[in-house]
Amino acid sequence: MSDIIVIGGGIAGVSAAARLSAHAKVTLVEGESALGYHASGRSAALFEENYGLPSVITLNRASASFHQPYLSPRGFLLVGRAGEDAAFEADANTMKCPEISVQEARTHVPVLNDTITRAAYHADAFDIDTDRMIQDFARTVRANGGQVLTGHAVTALSFDDVWTVRCGNETLTAPRLVNAAGAWADQIAVMAGITPVGISPHRRSMARIPAPGGRDVSRWPIFFGVNEAWYAKPDAGALLVSPADADTVEPHDAWADDMVLAQGLDRYGQHVTEPVTRVESSWAGLRSFAPDRTLVLGQDPENASFIWCAGQGGYGFQTAPAASQLLADITLGHSPQVDTATINALSPARFS
Repeated sequence: MSDIIVIGGGIAGVSAAARLSAHAKVTLVEGESALGYHASGRSAALFEENYGLPSVITLNRASASFHQPYLSPRGFLLVGRAGEDAAFEADANTMKCPEISVQEARTHVPVLNDTITRAAYHADAFDIDTDRMIQDFARTVRANGGQVLTGHAVTALSFDDVWTVRCGNETLTAPRLVNAAGAWADQIAVMAGITPVGISPHRRSMARIPAPGGRDVSRWPIFFGVNEAWYAKPDAGALLVSPADADTVEPHDAWADDMVLAQGLDRYGQHVTEPVTRVESSWAGLRSFAPDRTLVLGQDPENASFIWCAGQGGYGFQTAPAASQLLADITLGHSPQVDTATINALSPARFS
């Protein structure tokens, strides 16, 4: 028997398991054959401290020092066109991104075209080595005597003083259960006899295109249109372009919608001098949100042995260090390192 079973091998689950494993015997179960298969493996992999709602920003800031070994410089550039001034100013203010001249913006991204009238930039945005972070957390679980089990899809759950988790023909038991199942978090809750909180998966599509004009894009920042209508990010000599879509879907192994992707590429193309002539590959991931788009972290009000670790949306990696520590503190009865208002904002009790 374990002390705690964690369901879900994305960044949320593996970081929570690592934090908990320092104080308890932990078993992490993941249905896929590898960790980080779904949303975590399809992340834009960016740390931007000012990205998200207030509770997310608190977690971002509390995570910053932990992230340092996993970060490399990227930078953040916001661009706007005529008629978009109000939206541009709102986005720049939210992201705490100082305005720069369009000429300076072109020193960062030379392919910006003459329709660009406003630009804002800051250097404090970073790429995250997401695979290394996941694997390091998994190594921590194992080093602390815990188990990381892939290919273990949960098929049944029951509670009678302890949780019984069936994964095919294998049965696991533990007094406490952490639900870090991402897009499937509500399904796991229903299976466990717990009232779901309304976790809703949203598809986010991505296309990989050749570097515009064969340029070296390695030092370009990630760059966004206003209202996050699209964004582009350098990646291994190519450019990732997303329509920043957020279509509500059922939990599944996501793929890109061709029409949505084409619309996003067109929006991107309206801002640059080089037309998109070829898509090298495309994919999609599921960003899962609670109804208020805030993470759900903590003990379920109906059954305190059922712990939510869900609703990370697009903030999973950048919040993971602090979110996992908070989850462990709550679960183990330790004093949390974040303020009470943030704890309450994240608590599943807010849906009761």
